[in-house]
Amino acid sequence: MSFNPQFARLGEVLVHKGYCDDDQIKEALLKQGNFAMKIGETLIKLGYITEKQLLDGLHLQLDLDIATEEDVVDIKASVVKLIPEPFAVENRVIALREDPDSIIVAMTDPENIIIHDGLTKMLPKPPRAVIIGEMLLRDSLERHYKSIRTSSEVDDAVGAFDFVAVDDEEEEINLEKDGSTANAPVVKLLNLIIKEAIKSNTTDIHIEPLSKNTRVRFRIDGALREVMSPPIGMHSGLVSLTKVMSKLNIAERRLPQDGHIALKTSVKSVDVRVSIVPTVLGEKVVMRLLDKGEFGFTLGTLGFEEAHYKVFRKWIFRPYGIIIVSGPTGSGKSTTLHSALKEIEDIESNIVTVEDPVEYRLESVTQIEVKERIGLTFAAALRSVMRQDPDIVLLGEIRDEETADIAIKFSLTGHLVFTTLHANDAAATITRIIDIGIPGFLVGSSLNLVMAQRLVRKICPHCKSNYKPTELDIIEAGIDPEIVDELDLKIGKGCVHCDNTGYQGRTGIFELLEVKANIRKLIFDGANQDVIRNQAIENGMQTLHQSAMEKMLAGVTSIREVIKLTFAEE
Repeated sequence: MSFNPQFARLGEVLVHKGYCDDDQIKEALLKQGNFAMKIGETLIKLGYITEKQLLDGLHLQLDLDIATEEDVVDIKASVVKLIPEPFAVENRVIALREDPDSIIVAMTDPENIIIHDGLTKMLPKPPRAVIIGEMLLRDSLERHYKSIRTSSEVDDAVGAFDFVAVDDEEEEINLEKDGSTANAPVVKLLNLIIKEAIKSNTTDIHIEPLSKNTRVRFRIDGALREVMSPPIGMHSGLVSLTKVMSKLNIAERRLPQDGHIALKTSVKSVDVRVSIVPTVLGEKVVMRLLDKGEFGFTLGTLGFEEAHYKVFRKWIFRPYGIIIVSGPTGSGKSTTLHSALKEIEDIESNIVTVEDPVEYRLESVTQIEVKERIGLTFAAALRSVMRQDPDIVLLGEIRDEETADIAIKFSLTGHLVFTTLHANDAAATITRIIDIGIPGFLVGSSLNLVMAQRLVRKICPHCKSNYKPTELDIIEAGIDPEIVDELDLKIGKGCVHCDNTGYQGRTGIFELLEVKANIRKLIFDGANQDVIRNQAIENGMQTLHQSAMEKMLAGVTSIREVIKLTFAEE
């Protein structure tokens, strides 16, 4: 007689499939009461089967489909909201989609008649169950109900401010003191925006007016994501409240303004740099969030290949000279330099930094924050640092000839100087310093190492899959068409773990130009950046594009990130 799983117990189905044996089923039956779990969950807890095997067994026994990650990625909010969040969380269910005659509901316990009856009374159409794994359901509930809570339905956002704003003079701006203000919808909305930004590790908040609504976007892992669209009627209130918190002129709407807010939450302290600019549709607010907590990076966590790590570490332990890290805003320059300081700090060295702003706090390091409005400029701070007996100096950024000249003088008088500069690559960094006004012989004499860097997004490990590049991909990435079939390229399809982006986290790509004797001579002779770059490549320098290609071939990042952030040399 053939085995029919629909007339068998779950344990019998699992044994028949070879996922476990009779003795393991007996043990699970004895222990399931202690665990307060069903037989399948008990088997998983004991390590005898996997969740995937349990789902397969339930699928065979109950003749129900299994919900996949693709099923839960793009659920409409209107469908999810058919089941109230408390009911969904308590009973481990989520609505997936609406069919003509039913509502498809994913359940971890599809045999529970009580839950089924509750859904029947609650939903506008009869529920039809599919099976879903516990982990996937938990991620789905968190993602979709969080999205509903932070959607355009701003009236659902309740509660007053969870933080205290402090200005540059450490004067508290507590918006809860005025009861009417604390209950205003715009206060609740701004509270919600900042809370969600801090929780999701956002680096920048964009609040911008459109023709019919306000668009709120968070920059996460280097890419902007739209998180909510409040009514346009709330926009002026959001801008005004932001101005109050950052001590800006509320009446001024025609000129750009820059401000600062220090936020103290129950979890962490966050420094917020505020920029407000007038646009044709109204004022746009951009807030940069800087975590003032303990610095948690090391050189080993930045993404250096072994060869790059050895070169960089060699130069940061030299007694004098300049090390420059270049790249655009948000490319991780400050993180790299602070990681370097953390690597080399010891009791025998006096390390001083001059920054605008101080992005990371380091123990045993003297950190000075520039405040230009009171006359504490980079140049003024650096001149004072000269009298502080420093061994190592970190200058946040070379902005003009005066700061560049002081940095050069530091390096030529026996100090090690770390600094940053905005430039496209390592060779362009050298010519950029000369363009600022520093003579080539001083640049050549003081420079030790120039490193250009970028941050590429890492492919989400949960939805990583094989990818066959298109013809356009191959051309833009500069890949030899003859070897394409030999490559094992990856891409993220998008899942609940990565918010359907296909990426999770970032890592660095690097271009290290060591200023050796032949490079130094080119600088003395006034060579252009192409000549310097070619000589550096002959010396063994790996370009940013080559570094990105290595990450791509290793399956760390995608070909799309390579194309987006670098380009192949012609």
